[in-house]
Amino acid sequence: MRVLQVNKFYYPDIGGIERVVQNITEGLPDSYSTRVLASRPRGFGGAERHNGVDVVKTSSLGTPLSVPLSPTFPIRLRAMVQDADIVHHHLPNPLSTVSHLAVGAGDAPVVATYHSDIVRQKKALRAYHPVLKRFLDSVDRIIVTSDRLLDHSEILEPFTEKCDVVPLSIDLNAIGDENPSPLDIKTQEMNILFVGRLNYYKGVEYLINAMTDVPANLLVVGDGERRTALEQRSRERGVADRVQFLGHVSDERLASAYRTADLFVLPSVEPSEAFGVVQLEAMARGLPVVNTSLPTGVPWVSVDGETGLTVAPRDASALADAMNDLIDDDDLRQKYGEQARERVKQLFTRERMLEQIQTIYRRVAEESKT
Repeated sequence: MRVLQVNKFYYPDIGGIERVVQNITEGLPDSYSTRVLASRPRGFGGAERHNGVDVVKTSSLGTPLSVPLSPTFPIRLRAMVQDADIVHHHLPNPLSTVSHLAVGAGDAPVVATYHSDIVRQKKALRAYHPVLKRFLDSVDRIIVTSDRLLDHSEILEPFTEKCDVVPLSIDLNAIGDENPSPLDIKTQEMNILFVGRLNYYKGVEYLINAMTDVPANLLVVGDGERRTALEQRSRERGVADRVQFLGHVSDERLASAYRTADLFVLPSVEPSEAFGVVQLEAMARGLPVVNTSLPTGVPWVSVDGETGLTVAPRDASALADAMNDLIDDDDLRQKYGEQARERVKQLFTRERMLEQIQTIYRRVAEESKT
């Protein structure tokens, strides 16, 4: 079966959704032939090959409002769907939805994974809503990453009958085989870890505020437009000596960061954080998680009182209390960490996700023949 994965970006441009697409393309069995269509964030496009996967990246003039300006994307999509038995879009991605409505998918059935609602670009969203609904109405199946997202998304409400819930995943085998590379950090002290893009919905400013009352080091892995402001905030709060910005790191150094940490914090403040794959990365390594009670899959992935603690968004005091509770109680921290890894093994393995996706592929392929 020939599958075309369509996403905004692709490896080595990595975010949560990009990791999911990479897991699918590299994880499907040999009976599938998978290609990827994506865009560059900026610059000239071209054909690439990553870990045995053929990838086409279209040229882009930039990404205003997080949408690549790629005039050639619809042209490439029209050409590539001709050689596909399944077309699989990953949303949010206005570039691909508009392109799909413009050029179609030929005879191939279409699956869309709905990773999250669009939250920030409210004015643009009003104009885009009819387009998105028309796109979702046209596809054969919609994959949603959690029941909570399905229950709380107004966009998905008219399409629940064509939705399948397939949680995202982590590759436990890859974690078992990883080769951590040492980091220059204070390993003798208690270390708290954050991993993610430094953008508007991650809530790292509240985490830094909380550190004024937490006797530990904070490791911040990731980069983004808010890094300079966050570094300034750490100086203003008097915690710069205990907050270390590591920027973008290699997979080997990321593995070391997870293994050095004592607990993981995801302080996100907007429903744009629909799942939080980084929670799985932490939980799979036996770390307890402090997260926020967003109306998405975030507090379902790591459960309050079972694999960590959940607090209200934008509450630095509650964040500090939760982190201190775990820092002060070694037994509780170990208990939550062990239960976190077990929860990943039960619900969030890559094998489980791929089996569910293949079932959906087979179903839409059979239905397209009738």
